[in-house]
Formats: sequence, structure tokens, C-alpha cells
Amino acid sequence: MSESANPQALAALGWNDFFAEHFAPFALEGYEAGRVAIQHKGAYTLLTAHGELRGEVTGKMLYFADSPQDLPAVGDWVAIRPRLEESAATIHALLPRKSKFVRKAPGERVEEQVVAANIDNVFLVSGLDGDYNLKRLERYLLLAWESGANPIVILNKIDLCADLPGLLQEVESVALGVPILMMSALGKEGVEAMRPYLSHGKTGALLGSSGVGKSTIINQLLGEERQRVKEVRANDSRGRHTTTYRELILLPTGGVLMDTPGMRELQLWSSGEGLGDTFEDILALAGQCRFRDCQHQAEPGCAVQAALEDSTLDSRRYESYLKLQKEIAYQNRKGDLMAELKLKEQWKKIHAAHKRSYRKK
Repeated sequence: MSESANPQALAALGWNDFFAEHFAPFALEGYEAGRVAIQHKGAYTLLTAHGELRGEVTGKMLYFADSPQDLPAVGDWVAIRPRLEESAATIHALLPRKSKFVRKAPGERVEEQVVAANIDNVFLVSGLDGDYNLKRLERYLLLAWESGANPIVILNKIDLCADLPGLLQEVESVALGVPILMMSALGKEGVEAMRPYLSHGKTGALLGSSGVGKSTIINQLLGEERQRVKEVRANDSRGRHTTTYRELILLPTGGVLMDTPGMRELQLWSSGEGLGDTFEDILALAGQCRFRDCQHQAEPGCAVQAALEDSTLDSRRYESYLKLQKEIAYQNRKGDLMAELKLKEQWKKIHAAHKRSYRKK
């Protein structure tokens, strides 16, 4: 087994039995393991048993990648061949992901974008100022549940909230069973509550809009002003993208935390499975309806409509559930169509190549 595949050598970076098992065939061929800390345009910064190395993927790996998700993202473990004299390494393979937080890629493309890979705990940060948005939090929760990581809600800037008990109750109504941490990172209050989730070998990721305080939180955990921090705009409390790229940061506790840029848009890329965790209360009610195929409209014995009528189910929450359900169905239909068109294009190329080959004969 190579040095970098040794659990003791990379344990602080999150290496565990899951990755060791999948890496075993590569170890036999003399490869080493590394973890992607930063993704540059066409290059990577890798964390390895030898320290930081510059990394680039092989031409073969690029050729066989059907989409960006087939290439390394920040947090991924990869099989590498180091060139220590150059402080560099070549990436030959991507190990299977234990978890991944994804969204639809920005723009018109219908494809998945991996935001964070191999995360144990994903911290969903909301600033309790003018940028607080409950519906956005529901979207984050849906994708967090589907990622395979454990979601944790952080309510930052509690010093700016006029009705903290009321707002906490509102968040609890959508973050069912999810830990909620309240803090004022700038005031150095409450940040320590994150440390149990970032123990030795654990990986966390901070996700949220610009200006919610992610960089300030990291600085408090590190005990130094490492991440640049800017004031939010006064008119809407939005930040100005202090963080411009994703990065894995080693913590003094031995854990790893991923900093991410604020996301201007969070378009869903979802199978719909996360709806069951995010809207567990609504699905539980649906299970009590008289008819198994109840559409929750005007059917007799509909438990959902009964809960809406007596206000035990918030109408806003139910409308949010329906909206997300429709959005997921639309994206899935669009994705199926694009996949079908892509397959047809591939077959056209195969037939064209076959005809050219036949003519030569």
C-alpha cells in the first residue's frame, strides 16, 4: 500500500474505509491518493501525504468524461502519480463519491453541477438580516437531504433579529429534525457549537448566499483573519462575493471545512427523493388520506385539505411543496429530453462512421 493510501497519513483529510476500499485496486498499481482542495480552470490544488501539489487530469480522463460531473470537484478523492520534483501530480482516476451536494448548472444547460463532494455535514447558513429567505432555505434543505450529507442550519447575525423566538419557530417548522445553530460570528458568539460536527477526519461545507457570514465563521474557527470579509450592501444586505472559488480548509481540530462562493441561483437538480425528508409532515398527512391516489384537491377524506382548513398545515408551506414538486418534474422531463437528443446524436455519428468505413472497403 502506498504511503498516501495509509489511513494514518490522510485521516485528518477525511480518508476512511469507504475510500480505502475503492482505492485498493489503484494502490496495487502504485498510485497514491490525493484530495482536491481547489479547482482551477483546467488545474487543481491537491492535498496529499506530501503536502500540497498542483494537479492536472490525464488526456484519457478528459476524453472519456461525458460531462463535468465525471471530472474531479472540490472534496473529491483521486488516484494520482506525484512528480515531487515539480510539486505536481497527474490525476488518473476519480474515486466514487460518498456524498455530493449538486444543483442544476447555471444557465440554459441541462446538466448537474457538483458543488461539494464527500461532505459529512453541510452547514446551510442564513443571515438574519434583510437577506433572510425561508423559501430559499427549503430549497437548500431539499438538496442537502439528497446529497447524502447531514444538514445543519446556521442562523447567523442573531444580533440583528428583532424577534428571534418567532423566527426560530418559523425555521423549525421547515427544518424538521435538523440541528439549528444560532450565532453572531462577527460578535464571536455561538461559533463553537460547530466544532462537534468538525472533529478529526470529518468534512463540513458552508453553503449560503453572499453576505451571510461564511468567511467570518471560518476566520473564527481558524482563530485568524484568513478569509477576506466585506461589508454587505446596506440596501438589501447582500454580499459581494468575497469568496470567489471553492476551497477545502484544514482546521486546527483536525477536521476539514469547505468554503464556497455565495450562490446567486439555486436551481434544483433532484430525483425528488429529498422531498420526503424536507416535507416529511406533508407526506405523513398524505398517508392518512382515505384514497391512496388522493390528489389533495376536493376528494373526500383528504387529510391534507383538512389540515389546511384547520391551520395545522401552513398554506405557505404546502404551496412551496407543490412549487418544488412541479420544478423537479419539469427539470426531469427536460433532462430526459436532452439525454434522448444526445443519444440520437451519438448514434448518428456511429452510423456516419460506419458508412465511411463501408465505402472505403
